[in-house]
Amino acid sequence: MVPAEQQAEHSDFFLSGDEPLPGEGTVALPFAHGPLAFRMRPRTLEEVAGQRHLLAPGALLERAIRSDTLTSVVFYGPPGTGKTSVAEVIAAMTNRAFCRLSAVAATVKDVRDVVRFSAAKQRQGARGAILFLDEIHRFNRAQQDVLLPHVENGTVVLIGATTENPFFALNAALVSRSRIFQFELLKKEDVRALLERAAADADRGLASYCPDISPEALDALAVGCDGDARIALSALELAVESAPADPATGRRHIGLADAEASLQKKNILYDRAGDAHYDTISAYIKSLRGSDPDAALYWLAKMLEAGEDPRFVARRMVIFASEDVGCADPLALPQALAAFQAVERIGLPEAQINLGHVTVYLACAPKSNAAYAALCKAQEDVRTNRTLEVPKHLRDAHYKSAKKLGHGEGYQYAHDFAGHFVPQDHLPEQRRYYEPSDQGWEAKIAERLANWRRQRAAAAESAGAPPRATRGTAG
Repeated sequence: MVPAEQQAEHSDFFLSGDEPLPGEGTVALPFAHGPLAFRMRPRTLEEVAGQRHLLAPGALLERAIRSDTLTSVVFYGPPGTGKTSVAEVIAAMTNRAFCRLSAVAATVKDVRDVVRFSAAKQRQGARGAILFLDEIHRFNRAQQDVLLPHVENGTVVLIGATTENPFFALNAALVSRSRIFQFELLKKEDVRALLERAAADADRGLASYCPDISPEALDALAVGCDGDARIALSALELAVESAPADPATGRRHIGLADAEASLQKKNILYDRAGDAHYDTISAYIKSLRGSDPDAALYWLAKMLEAGEDPRFVARRMVIFASEDVGCADPLALPQALAAFQAVERIGLPEAQINLGHVTVYLACAPKSNAAYAALCKAQEDVRTNRTLEVPKHLRDAHYKSAKKLGHGEGYQYAHDFAGHFVPQDHLPEQRRYYEPSDQGWEAKIAERLANWRRQRAAAAESAGAPPRATRGTAG
């Protein structure tokens, strides 16, 4: 741990605009004047809520922080999970100069100022500076490129913090030069312990208000924040500071109703352009495919409550109906299209009933991807093998002089034969792509298709045609 008299050199630097360079006396805002979530930021690794997979004794990040050997890293995770808090702990524990920037307001000049400062430190025989760049995804690609050579040669050690997936939001070159540490949503028990500590802390917390918080209220805050410590602490602060003091005891009683009023509405972590959007729809589709209507309804409800565009969900239903149900249930596609039409014509909130109805239908329908798999095989055949010509008897014979070319000659009209089937060839070489499953209607299709294939084989044999190789057959 850095001695208290040295911490100002490491932890009170704020660069923006025309403010001084790090180390030139920039002063942080008084600690006691910040909101509760700011005041309760951990001072040691032991005080960090959750993230035991990163900070448990012996974990890689924990060892690097304690030994002050941290290399460039990116902290990635949802808001309120401790990314900035861990950076502040590093600032207190490191023997390096620690410079803070926010990509929301910082410029390339600010970054270059830190680089020059760090290089000067190294020329003096000291270690280079740590640059903490919050909201690093707000830097565009060109701004991120400015960091590359200095991160690579060790002029600065970068700690980037982002709520966006770094593999999409950051330059690949910058990601390759950094180690990614993913922060997870805080568990209910972690948030509850943090709230209890804030309520009992006399120096930084709310103990001076003499709060009397019911267990039900603590649970409501711990659950309603959805893993975001900042939301939980802000709601607790509002509930306690706005509650009237008991005239007899001076205590402020916080019950379940007070907690729920402070939260207003349960926070749902969801970004319609980020990981939550794609992860949730992925879970929804996989639940449908896994024939689990309860799970599918939960993910649907999450998307609707978070404000997801219902047309996006309906489009995915239509795709799913053909990709994963296919011929096993011929009504799946009409059902999905009906849901899409209901969303377009009726809209929310009523259309959520239609989405729920068809979600259950698709989840409970027999499943087969045979039609989709057959298309993929046919496409691969077209891409990789010689393109087959259309046989003459199948070519268009309606235009003038087509018969002079032999088009349509020998074609047999299926409806003129018993069972509306005639064993004739429709490809110049035999192919087999579609292999129906034994699910739902597709089991009946498999019987019909096997019968037709037998008739074609028998017709070819009676005509004395040599056996033809079959490509595209499923293994």
